[in-house]
Amino acid sequence: MKIVQKPAVVAKKTLIPFILITSLFTLWGFANAVTDPMVQAFKKVLELSNAQAAWVQMAFYGGYFCMALPAALFVRKFSYKIGVLIGLALYAVGALLFYPAAITEQFWFFCLGLYILTFGLAFLETTANPYILAMGDPKTATQRLNLAQAFNPVGLLLGLFVAQQFVLKNLQSDDIDNYAALSETKKAMIRTADLMVIRDPYVILGLVIIGIFVLIGVSKMPQTKGEGNIPSIAQTFNSLKKNKNYVFGVLSQVFYVGAQIMCWTYIYQYAEAIGISSERAANYQFAAFILFLIGRVIGTYLLRFISAGKLLKFYAIAAILSAILTITVQGIIGLYGLVCITLFMSVMFPTIYGIALEGLKEEESKIGAAGLVMAIVGGALMPNLQGRIIDIGGYGVNDTQILGISEINFSFILPLGCFIVIALYGNYAQKLFDK
Repeated sequence: MKIVQKPAVVAKKTLIPFILITSLFTLWGFANAVTDPMVQAFKKVLELSNAQAAWVQMAFYGGYFCMALPAALFVRKFSYKIGVLIGLALYAVGALLFYPAAITEQFWFFCLGLYILTFGLAFLETTANPYILAMGDPKTATQRLNLAQAFNPVGLLLGLFVAQQFVLKNLQSDDIDNYAALSETKKAMIRTADLMVIRDPYVILGLVIIGIFVLIGVSKMPQTKGEGNIPSIAQTFNSLKKNKNYVFGVLSQVFYVGAQIMCWTYIYQYAEAIGISSERAANYQFAAFILFLIGRVIGTYLLRFISAGKLLKFYAIAAILSAILTITVQGIIGLYGLVCITLFMSVMFPTIYGIALEGLKEEESKIGAAGLVMAIVGGALMPNLQGRIIDIGGYGVNDTQILGISEINFSFILPLGCFIVIALYGNYAQKLFDK
């Protein structure tokens, strides 16, 4: 009896490139995690509404949307290594812009820094994700991407640790119950000190990124530029537009990223509504990120036995149940439900990504990857919408009730709707590929 050996998730010949590219996943995980608490920080320091403070996420994820397609077109023509280096350069520039932003004390300047920073992240994600998928047997592509993405929560945990220990703990405005009632002179002094605290992690990050830029610049990376004639952009777009699985995948990714950012950003407002400070709320987000790492490791293992579509559907159903708990139960139990959502979100991004690109040719995948990165715009639009729901009763987080439910609890109906769409996509993919 002949034993059929399963293809390796990562072949020995691609191990070093795999490790180098996988290290990038930690970088954008850090940027995501250190940015989420800034919404709450800017809100208090600069006296913004929830919707105004959500412009932090609008700038952060809007940059992804604007740069994803140009990045894909660039990588399509040149090598992955050049794409990575451009991404790192933009990442560093955006982070270092926090220095002049803190000096001018202008909110729009901080948003500009985040916007440019995410130009770099768009280059990195557009490059790294399809490269990981192509770095081995197609049968293990989604499992390989989940493995690489498992290092993303490491960056998340590190970013949140920095936000908690070096930002939130040192914000003077967070220790004052009625900050708005202070004199303008006192507020100006606190504002200047707090904006310097917010600035420092980004400036240090920018310097670290410059070091990584040099490291990758001098390292040898395999050339992955395609050979032969490249089909026209119009042909590629038409092919992708007709692919129902891909189109549904992009739509699902929009809803996933929106749900992720809403659940991670407004965990602070949810905690505030039940009397928990931002500093303590960061502990709950830290627990959520640990669950995110655990859920991704478990999901990567389960992909050895069940299909990507089935895994996505089961995780989405569990997220739906957790979201219902978050909405309907007031207090600490509802907060536990919100934390648990992250456990079930863990596999969604790489699994949707892998399913959506399944069966595509290499040139289609490069442009298709741009669509999936542009889908990150969901993280720019939906938090702002949720902020508007929370602002219905005023700038607080628990000013009124909607259908008998606190406004902050009710606002999580948006992530609930997102998970329903994702569950439907998982079911669709299961029927399409499990034959």
